Amino acid sequence: MFRELNGAERRLSEYGGRVVVLNFWATWCIPCREEMPLLVGIQKRYAGRGVIVIGASADEESTESQIPSFIQEVGVTFPIWKGATTEHMQVLGLGTGLPVTAITDQNGHLLFRILGIIEKKDLETRLEFLLGDRHSPQPAALVDHISKAMEVAKAHPDKHGKEQGEGHHTHGGVGMEGASTVPS
Repeated sequence: MFRELNGAERRLSEYGGRVVVLNFWATWCIPCREEMPLLVGIQKRYAGRGVIVIGASADEESTESQIPSFIQEVGVTFPIWKGATTEHMQVLGLGTGLPVTAITDQNGHLLFRILGIIEKKDLETRLEFLLGDRHSPQPAALVDHISKAMEVAKAHPDKHGKEQGEGHHTHGGVGMEGASTVPS
């Protein structure tokens, strides 16, 4: 269960009949902040076709106060929920890194997962499939940009012998270009 910023309880099951793009993010996560304008654009473009974007914030109490100013700054018009945890993400097969996104169909079935920063083509391809006649081949159920970023970081250590991004983010992960680990 999640809560809106005003405290109201929310569940994914409330959105039956709609395609849901559930994005897990946090204000302290640089890649999350970078992809948020894309999600705002997706909501504007697809809302009339039965798609809803929901932002599930993994901010802890110490950073929750930053959520309202961030969503205002970016122009977020879709629901923002707070209280997202690694347990929520793991139940959906999303791991523990941020950002990650789950996409459910109109019947509430989880069909797609995107780990790491969303690329517009990856998201639009999956939304068009869900909103279309589904005669074209189904896109891959999993897009894993986190593992790709980690492989790049391991292959190219910095001048101090650390993997790229190591130690650059207080929450771990693969640094500013990749994922951040959500505190449990």
